[in-house]
Amino acid sequence: MTYLRQNFLLIVILMTIVSSFNCTPSKNKEDTITVMAYYVPEKNYKPENLPLHQLTHIIFSFTKVIDNEMKFNNLEFGLKLKQLVEQRKNHPNLKVMVACGGWGSKGFSDMSYSPENRNKFVKSAVSFIEEYDLDGLDIDWEYLGIPAANTKARPEDKQNFTLLMKELREGLNTLKRDQTLTFASAGWKRYYKNIELNEVMKYVNYMNVMTYDQIGGNSSFTGHHTALGWIKKEHLKDTLVSDFYKEMKKRAANYGVEYEPISAEMIVDYCISKGVNPKQIVIGAAFYGRAWKGVAPVNNGLYQPNKGSHIGWGAYKEIRATYENNKIQTLLGFYS
Repeated sequence: MTYLRQNFLLIVILMTIVSSFNCTPSKNKEDTITVMAYYVPEKNYKPENLPLHQLTHIIFSFTKVIDNEMKFNNLEFGLKLKQLVEQRKNHPNLKVMVACGGWGSKGFSDMSYSPENRNKFVKSAVSFIEEYDLDGLDIDWEYLGIPAANTKARPEDKQNFTLLMKELREGLNTLKRDQTLTFASAGWKRYYKNIELNEVMKYVNYMNVMTYDQIGGNSSFTGHHTALGWIKKEHLKDTLVSDFYKEMKKRAANYGVEYEPISAEMIVDYCISKGVNPKQIVIGAAFYGRAWKGVAPVNNGLYQPNKGSHIGWGAYKEIRATYENNKIQTLLGFYS
């Protein structure tokens, strides 16, 4: 999970369909939902000030794969994690987890490549969780089989990821506390060519789908970067962006997948069609927007040629303070 600076939390993740897995108090477990958040231990993000009563799980981010073990690359994070775990005394039903990986994080492909390396990692992960008295682990490998951000990737990642998750499940089952095991998955179809999805789902509680950053600075057109509802091809038929999607369709065909406009609804439906239990699917909601400068105000800036410059993202609190009153919406297009 990547790139967010919200008031307190990195990204809130919402269950798409009620879950029988979650552990919040309820007269009927089928009536409950899972609400997760990724927490980044920045200076002003104090655990005691977080709205933990609104969550079922909070995921401390991130540990890294270092010498085939799960470790912090910043020793100060250990103290912050202990402070977060202490909040369970005020929120006894809260599950405190830790994430390993994140954008640009290296070491996964080599670590998972051999039984010896996987065993070393699993032992370190189990020891880490036991040391900090945690409730689970999230694996954020971006992306198996795809060398994104110059991370190493190999074809064997597909099978090795299944073995890793299986062995992590077995290791976590040896702990006294019940453990939640999750992994971060992509919001686009190509990723799923590189994962034995139904095998992996046997060992995890949830898959956390990264349904954001669907449009970024490298896009030829502006758009919703975290679209929830399905964007159909016919919605774009007579817009300037239609030529862009035609080109993307050709590119996707080279990877053996069919391209269509990205949205949370599209990728969730796709995963369900592949056999995933909808109660195990969690979608990511980004509390930030993206902005372009120099875009024509036609259609409020939506689906317009990106001839200006992408000027980055705006945090949720900034969007509310600056754009909620609609005074200057035509100057910058934030889409959240």
